[in-house]
Amino acid sequence: MLRASYKKAVLTLLLAVTGAGSAMAAGDLSGPVQAGPTPGHMTEYTPLAPALGLPGQGAAYHILYTSTDGVTGKGTVTVSGAVYYPSGRPPAGGWPVVAWAHGTVGNADRCAPSVNVHTPRDTAYLSAWLKRGFAIVATDYEGLGTPGPHPYLNARVEAYGVLDSVRAALGSLPNLADRVMIVGQSQGGAGAFASAGYAPLYAPEINVRGTVATGVPYMSPAVMQTLPAVAMASTSRPDPLATYVLLMAAGEAGIDPHFQPEDVFTPQAMPFYRMVDNTCIFQLEDAVNRAGLTTAAILRPQAVRLLAPVFQAMMYPTLKLSRPVFIGTGSEDRDVATAGQLLLVHDACAAGSTVEAHLYRGLDHSQTVLASLPDSEIFTKKVMADQPVSSICSPVPQ
Repeated sequence: MLRASYKKAVLTLLLAVTGAGSAMAAGDLSGPVQAGPTPGHMTEYTPLAPALGLPGQGAAYHILYTSTDGVTGKGTVTVSGAVYYPSGRPPAGGWPVVAWAHGTVGNADRCAPSVNVHTPRDTAYLSAWLKRGFAIVATDYEGLGTPGPHPYLNARVEAYGVLDSVRAALGSLPNLADRVMIVGQSQGGAGAFASAGYAPLYAPEINVRGTVATGVPYMSPAVMQTLPAVAMASTSRPDPLATYVLLMAAGEAGIDPHFQPEDVFTPQAMPFYRMVDNTCIFQLEDAVNRAGLTTAAILRPQAVRLLAPVFQAMMYPTLKLSRPVFIGTGSEDRDVATAGQLLLVHDACAAGSTVEAHLYRGLDHSQTVLASLPDSEIFTKKVMADQPVSSICSPVPQ
């Protein structure tokens, strides 16, 4: 039953939409840092504009750091992001860290979260982590806010960006403890799961305690075989997939000079494809929805085959994570299909991961983020204290 419903909606699972004590908490910091030849070095940190901050924070910084180029797996690129400290005095040993992987914002540099005001949902969510006593290290991902393309939904790109942001912060900023929770939503849910998978080999020095992810996309070789038929059957309106496929294709065009968007998209879709490089997600999504575009209407028959490199790059390095993972899913998620998320839970459990899965009745992709907070708080307290976590591999709607 699970796999039947999954097959009908499988393409949907691919996509993510996406005080007073401050000086004492972090010190008076700003200015350049000596660049290093290896990934995970802070190259600059400056105070974040107050309008871009979070309620209840202490000090906050815009950061630039080096990361391995996730497209090629070698060489370094500069990535931007932000760091937010809780207010007040740090605990002995420093604040534990949340490595935040954000959801879809768009592909244009001006969409980078570190230079934009947070949405009300993300403001509430991240502020809750500050109240729990975590500093937040938030990458923008490769190619968002810095030169170069943003390879949307590329698992390795996202993971390297997340892990190197933590390395950079721990290596250059004071009062941070090497006790890390990886947290992400939607595109960032995939980034969080991928980061947890890459961490033991790519960044074994980071003390990852656990992972919290909501709205998590899932791609596998078996899923790829079903994509052509499913993509051409996606005709619901409004169709979030139509927007996300545009982002995926634009990301591929940025790294493959031979990619021809006209071979992927119908003439009806091309004006919207050309909007991607200078439009953020909400404006692009609104334009696509007002035009009544669906995934089936914008894709040519050979589109899925031509986008195969994007789907392959979405795959996780492993489903067997070394530390427990919390996965929160809304039963009415249309952006990342509920059945696909539950299949990820099933497969990760079968691979030997400790997965605490929660299914939230009647909630969609966005609503699940805040609804998951009470459950993820209990989970987080357990993993931070090295207490056992029991797998929930077949969650009952709650």
